[in-house]
Amino acid sequence: MSTKEFKIPFNAPLHSLDTETQTYGCRANNPDICANNSIANICAFASEDGICKKPSRAWKKQYQKLNGGQKNE
Repeated sequence: MSTKEFKIPFNAPLHSLDTETQTYGCRANNPDICANNSIANICAFASEDGICKKPSRAWKKQYQKLNGGQKNE
């Protein structure tokens, strides 16, 4: 998959692999300035599974909003 395919808009509907602590693809507004960009097994662009393991601090709140306000335990 190209890096363009891993760039997911912050407001896009949830992917089945999204959780409060990880996202499928990169949902950073500007991945070029993300502190975790290109870190192996942390950044979606540098992970074989395409999972971002350290999304922004705003992601948890956004996840809950996109998930209909439900919290996953």
